[in-house]
Amino acid sequence: MHKNLILAAASAAILSLPACNQEPQTVNTYDAQAAALANAAPVELPPAITASKTYRCSDNSLYYVDFYNNNTAMIRRGSREAMPAQLTAEGGNPPYVGEGNSVSGTGDQVTVNGQSCHT
Repeated sequence: MHKNLILAAASAAILSLPACNQEPQTVNTYDAQAAALANAAPVELPPAITASKTYRCSDNSLYYVDFYNNNTAMIRRGSREAMPAQLTAEGGNPPYVGEGNSVSGTGDQVTVNGQSCHT
C-alpha cells in the first residue's frame, strides 16, 4: 500500500507539470540610481606617489619624504610612523613648503628645513 501511495504521488506530480506557466519570464531591470549615476561628477583618483625618499641631514636627523604627482609632498621626521606634514610646491616647482617645513628639490641631494640632506 505504501508503494502505491508513492507511485500515485509521483504520477500526480508528473501530470501537473504541463500545467506550469509556459510564458517567458520578465526580469525587472529598473535601476533607481541610474539617473543619479549618469549625472554624477567624474571620480577623481587620489594622487599617486612619484618618489619616496629617506634623507639623512647634516645634523644627523632623518626625514622621510613622499613626493606626489599633484605638486605635494608628505614629510615625516624621525620615523615612517611619525605624524606627516603636507607640503605644496607652488606652480609645481620646488621648494615644497607647509606646516613649518620646507624641502628644496626631489633628488638625492636636497635641503630640508635649511639643512643639507642626502639619500
